[in-house]
Amino acid sequence: MTATRTERDSMGELQVPENALYGAQTQRAIQNFPVSGQRMPEAFVRALITVKKAAAQANMKLKVLGNDRGQAIVRACDELLALDDVIQHFPVDIFQTGSGTSTNMNANEVIARLASRYSGEEVHPNDHVNYGQSSNDVIPTTIHVSAAIALSNELIPAIEGLVSIIEVKAKSVAQFCKTGRTHLMDAMPVGMDQSLLAWASQLKQQLKNLRAVQPAIQTLAQGGTAVGTGVNAHANFATTFSDTLGELTDIGFKPADNFFALIGSQDTAVTLSGATKSLAVTLMKIANDLRWMNSGPLAGLGEIALPALQPGSSIMPGKVNPVIPEAVAMASAQVIGNDTAITVGGQSGNFELNVMLPMIASNLLSSLSLMTNSATLIGEQAIEGFTVNQDNIEAALYRNPVLVTALNPVIGYAKAAEIAKAAYKENKPVIDVAEAMTDIPRGELESLLDPKKLTTP
Repeated sequence: MTATRTERDSMGELQVPENALYGAQTQRAIQNFPVSGQRMPEAFVRALITVKKAAAQANMKLKVLGNDRGQAIVRACDELLALDDVIQHFPVDIFQTGSGTSTNMNANEVIARLASRYSGEEVHPNDHVNYGQSSNDVIPTTIHVSAAIALSNELIPAIEGLVSIIEVKAKSVAQFCKTGRTHLMDAMPVGMDQSLLAWASQLKQQLKNLRAVQPAIQTLAQGGTAVGTGVNAHANFATTFSDTLGELTDIGFKPADNFFALIGSQDTAVTLSGATKSLAVTLMKIANDLRWMNSGPLAGLGEIALPALQPGSSIMPGKVNPVIPEAVAMASAQVIGNDTAITVGGQSGNFELNVMLPMIASNLLSSLSLMTNSATLIGEQAIEGFTVNQDNIEAALYRNPVLVTALNPVIGYAKAAEIAKAAYKENKPVIDVAEAMTDIPRGELESLLDPKKLTTP
């Protein structure tokens, strides 16, 4: 039997594991929500502890919290943030009360218990750690803070790194020309660098989308307390808190102009999720292009060879699969699914409170993390190291009947179509058929049908 101690809250006494840092309200949540076995993301928990630290510092500056208790709270937060396994103290299921009150009180209880050890006075979870706060502004604030940190410090740098890798790779393959494809069918030639730089351009647009959300995600509900009126918080708490949090994180946070909007809705989280989903669509496109270009190596396109990272089959010796693009495609699919859940969650703002906050927080941070890791993987483990199969590319390129498109201005579409059909039927290079069916000299045809020239008409 696990040793326990007796804890009390407003509903009465409860047995809590003897060594647990949390108290009665957390224990009630453990018993009430055996839903998924999934805890809140560590990034969220760390952001929540940082929010509590900033709140204590702000309250001390405003002289509504004594320095002894306040410094003890700060010390407790620092001790928790230094732990490698901080999540062990936060056992509450994601699928809990929609306001995230259980997670807020989990933090309050853990911090209060540690702080009480450092202070000559008792530190109370509600009266001191949660002073001037409510779950209803703490949890929306922590969603924004955790997402802002992930966006600024992780996702945007990862996408910038991927763009850089693609641009460097594009320069290294600029000498190669390949068959373009529309509808997965042969089309006019393109430079391999042009294909890669298209990816880079897509990603740069996604960076613009993500950066556009940053001012909103760095705007906080903290200070609105229970419903947005700011009851029980110092008049200057919101501004002092945001400034203090900015100093702790090196991110420019500011209080909301209207707390009601940020407590009653999750529009900004929905917007950021949408931008992250859009990025997922781009990464899936890049992943699938790589898979097709790598397909084969004998019976597929075989235009490139991705780095061989692991055996590809438990039964077929020598088989190597495009594992990184596949992993990125699956991660992208998950982000698209996360966005759907976040969208539904965003619709659950009823009057003065959204009641799907923990789920929104978990899915949003999951999406940001998946895209950060996927961008790094596909850049460093796929794009950076692929090699070009020049012989395979050129074998198809110069025989491609679609090259006859370049003759349209000279001989007209109808005649060009005759030549293309004949080239397909006779399985001959289009230049040979064009020479036989027109009076254009061979030398001029070689110039007109030069694939490399056709990539920059």
